[in-house]
Amino acid sequence: MKIFAVGMNYREHNKELAHTLYNKEIDEEAPFQERPLTDLTGCPVIFTKCDSSLLRPGAPFFLPAYTQQCEYETELVVRIGHMGRSIPERWVHRYVDAVTVGIDFTARDLQRQLTQKGLPWDLAKGFDGSAAVGTWIPMAEIDDVQDLHFHLDLNGKTVQRGHTADMIHPVTRLVSYISQFFMLKTGDIIYTGTPAGVGPVHIDDHLEGYLGDRKVMEFNVK
Repeated sequence: MKIFAVGMNYREHNKELAHTLYNKEIDEEAPFQERPLTDLTGCPVIFTKCDSSLLRPGAPFFLPAYTQQCEYETELVVRIGHMGRSIPERWVHRYVDAVTVGIDFTARDLQRQLTQKGLPWDLAKGFDGSAAVGTWIPMAEIDDVQDLHFHLDLNGKTVQRGHTADMIHPVTRLVSYISQFFMLKTGDIIYTGTPAGVGPVHIDDHLEGYLGDRKVMEFNVK
């Protein structure tokens, strides 16, 4: 199983972290898939997590000792149901079989140091337990993946909200783009990016993730 994640896929989150990676001029000149893969202008920011980073539903998240600023990033997560490579955007719906809400835990202080040194994010993003995932909802129960609301409650208070319509790169583009570089296999998952509102977690925090009004994720921080 492979775990992919997308960085900077919501404009307001980009502003929140004082970054702007989106080039609004792309796609007007040429359809996304007609540009060469070597042209990374405006492309999705893709990174991966280790399989040991997957936090099973209900399992506690253990706060790493090496970070003083571990933050939640609540995201829509999609699951691949069929093997495929170089998937056209128009056929992506045949390859995604379920969605849920997940959290991409980030050692923000460590990520900041890595970024300043021009180093990869792996140590800040891919550590054990850093990919929390909720209960999967079959795509047959989803009307429109680009019209889903999700939110995170921290100790009973809503701290982050997202609407998939606000994505810079929609799900179809993300799946298609990743499949140009990697063979997608059954069970692979993709974290599609976080909206604004990220924040820190602490020991004894209680987290609950919702897709619409449906609770799909609940666990504690230890």
